[in-house]
Amino acid sequence: MQQELTRSLQNLKKAPVVPYFLSYQLTDNRAIEISASYGALTGSSESNTRLLDLDLRVGDYALDSSHPLRDADPFGDFGDQIERQKIPLENDPDALRVALWRETEHKYRSAVQRFQKVKANVQVKVEAEDRSGDFSHEGPEVYSEAVAPFSFDKQAWEQKMRLFTAPFVLHEEIIENSAEVIAEVETRRYVNSDGSQIRISSPFYRVIISATAKADDGMELPLHQTYMSFRPDGLPDDNAIIKDVTQMITTLQALVKAPLAEPYTGPAILSGRSSAVFFHEIFGHRIEGQRQKNEDEAQTFKKKVNQAVLPDFLSVYSDPTLKSLHGTELVGYYPYDDEGVKARRVAVVDKGILKNFLMSRAPIEGFDRSNGHGRRQQGYKVVARQSNLVVESAKSVSRDELKKLLIEQIKSANKPYGLLFDDIEGGFTFTQRILPNAFNVRPTVVYRIYPDGKEELVRGVDLIGTPQIAFSKIVAADDQLAVFNGVCGAESGWVPVSASSPGILVSQIEVQRKEKSQERAPILPPPPQAQEKN
Repeated sequence: MQQELTRSLQNLKKAPVVPYFLSYQLTDNRAIEISASYGALTGSSESNTRLLDLDLRVGDYALDSSHPLRDADPFGDFGDQIERQKIPLENDPDALRVALWRETEHKYRSAVQRFQKVKANVQVKVEAEDRSGDFSHEGPEVYSEAVAPFSFDKQAWEQKMRLFTAPFVLHEEIIENSAEVIAEVETRRYVNSDGSQIRISSPFYRVIISATAKADDGMELPLHQTYMSFRPDGLPDDNAIIKDVTQMITTLQALVKAPLAEPYTGPAILSGRSSAVFFHEIFGHRIEGQRQKNEDEAQTFKKKVNQAVLPDFLSVYSDPTLKSLHGTELVGYYPYDDEGVKARRVAVVDKGILKNFLMSRAPIEGFDRSNGHGRRQQGYKVVARQSNLVVESAKSVSRDELKKLLIEQIKSANKPYGLLFDDIEGGFTFTQRILPNAFNVRPTVVYRIYPDGKEELVRGVDLIGTPQIAFSKIVAADDQLAVFNGVCGAESGWVPVSASSPGILVSQIEVQRKEKSQERAPILPPPPQAQEKN
């Protein structure tokens, strides 16, 4: 890779337009995926892939071929992501160099053509609000890990997937279920014209159990349980997962019979896991650097640096160098990002005051360097993304005390009850100017909390609102730190992320009715042989 990069740059010095930056990233992925449902395998596959991501820029650091085209077709550059050279899986030097040469030639032609459009676009559009450059100067980095060993007993895990899903057969209210295990080792090799040479090899093991029940009114009620680790023996043992499956079934049976919740505004508690998802979705995407420069974005916090954006007892940092937190592994870990920049901890909010954004090599006003958060799924462009987002509270109370504070809020607001969001499956948030800057988070387990302390499971609500109002209503936090591990999709594809937070008390939150299917629960009972088999 280094030889071909050097040769390409040397030859392109003779071209009419000379590139000022070139990088190659070659990503090998070896994976086994196994899935099952109702005690039987539904899939079992092995794959080996190799992808090349190439960044070639013409122009200079201030203005180059990557510059956004304002008012252009948002899908105009998508062709480069799907028209890709096939990369040999074998480490044949000549074959690899030919593939690199062909892709470099293609990207060079595309970059020259696009740079002409960029210069014309700049001339005919109004002056940009953010006049920072297109690319940051970063020093060379050299780092090398050994290729991680891949060890996974496929037959044993096929049996485990059958075992984990067999209990669902006995419950006709559960209309869908699945267990999936993904074992993979991803090896990234990166070189660039700044002199960086990096090799990172990351093992990753994940088990996902999902089940959906259907109420008589047609509402579908999903639950999910995810386990992640950097090694196979870091996943829970069979008994622990079966115990969680049993609890999932019990909760689904209760949800089917639970009363429908009504639209509501008032005080609520978000458990640590729910709060972690909440901060990832609602806060985390608004501190990603490129959103502060994109004029289609609402730029919620663009002008808020050194101003209060959260209560003064909360601080937030993002740290991709954290491999675990309080004994829980964090999948947002990496030593170097996808632009060859060393990962580092970024203090985003200090005692409620916004201090920093998550930065790739795309500068914004006031932040002209990367802090190691340039990320992508292979085949996508690099943008600033979250890694391990951690919310800390300078003052905390016990979970019981937080519930007492909720009851006080209920009484002072003269509300019949408050809400407890115990688990959330995800959500989405709008960050663009063209749409209302609102969020919709999908809780899966919600309780009403009455003034006498009674808890009642309910179903059928979505958590909605606008970010700045929601953040201003946080009044307390508990001492029950929880971690959410998952994958997050955005402009740069899907990347592993984690978020950690204590439970929080919010003085006012809003929920609306959840969408529901108009289809009835299954009319036919399940086959009798399935019941007899179990």
